[in-house]
Amino acid sequence: MPETTITAPPTSRTTPLPRSRGWGKALAVFAWLSFLSETIIIGTGGAVRLTGSGLGCSDWPLCTPESLVPILEVQGVHGIIEFGNRLMTGVVGIIALTVVLLVLYTVNGRRAVTKALWFALGGIIAAAVAFAIAFPFHFPASPIASGVLLLAVIAAAVHSVRTTATRRDLVLLAWLVLIGVVAQALVGGITVLTGLNPFIVGFHYTSSLLLVCITAAFLVRLKTAPGPRERAVPAWFAVVTHVTGLALAVTILFGVLTTGSGPHSGDADVLRHGFDATVLAHVHSWPGYVLAALVLFLTVTAWALRLEPRRWLLVLVIAILVQVGVGVWQAREGLPPILVGIHMVLASLSAATYTVVVLHLKRAAISGAAVPPSVDPALTAR
Repeated sequence: MPETTITAPPTSRTTPLPRSRGWGKALAVFAWLSFLSETIIIGTGGAVRLTGSGLGCSDWPLCTPESLVPILEVQGVHGIIEFGNRLMTGVVGIIALTVVLLVLYTVNGRRAVTKALWFALGGIIAAAVAFAIAFPFHFPASPIASGVLLLAVIAAAVHSVRTTATRRDLVLLAWLVLIGVVAQALVGGITVLTGLNPFIVGFHYTSSLLLVCITAAFLVRLKTAPGPRERAVPAWFAVVTHVTGLALAVTILFGVLTTGSGPHSGDADVLRHGFDATVLAHVHSWPGYVLAALVLFLTVTAWALRLEPRRWLLVLVIAILVQVGVGVWQAREGLPPILVGIHMVLASLSAATYTVVVLHLKRAAISGAAVPPSVDPALTAR
């Protein structure tokens, strides 16, 4: 009589969270809102820069030393544009905080949410105390208070991740977004206080782009089963994909330097990097063309071999080709602000799509080893 074998069932491609389905749906909705808001704030930040409104509010966190909001007769439309971007930061922060609380509740329950709120209260009190101590001595009280609040958020994140037994990936990604938003608010303030230093402005944009990538990663992991993962593509394909990521990073880096050396540095009186923008534009295009070729190669190969990330690679190749087209168009038209803004947003979406591609290089591991009939498969499943 042939020996009977039992195999562990394949791991599900989706994973229900421990709490009710309703909370899971709310988390998915706010996760998408987080991704969209992080993308939109790149557009509003670009509008600040491209309209010369970077110093529309001359102070921070107030718009002026005397007023929280812009005074139309003094700051004009530039103040409204800059203040609108600051309000958008608040919206992004509220959404990021909501995602953190929802993922903590769905994964760890009400106690985890309570602990996070206690950390938040402690951080606010500590920031207020730091401000009260620094202000009389004419130290930069607002940046110091913001830094203390940022440290409190980091401490809360470390505690949450360390005390999470399941879906630690979701908890970590959610906290990274909230930490990034708080840090971005601080960097934005420093940008204003330093008179729009082009390097800090470039760092501000790059950080925003990374947050778009993290929110995209959260959306992917939200629908991914926990547990061991295995490579879903050949090793050489994974290597070429990571080389493509390096080409993307270099392209974005030179794009940031090119914009900082060109006519759109946020204010007519702001000094640029000092680099030749015309030369940088050509240097920026070289890794861009290499990137386009690599993505096209990966896409054709993935569809020929029917590899896991083929559909997202198709999205990426379309995004890159459109990005190249807009880049050539804006260069020939003398860098009109609307095309530069579209180019900035497309760069973030391209990076986010690449992030999704990388996450599809692996899949949930499926255990197919034979298990003797006398052994409970649940005890052998990894």
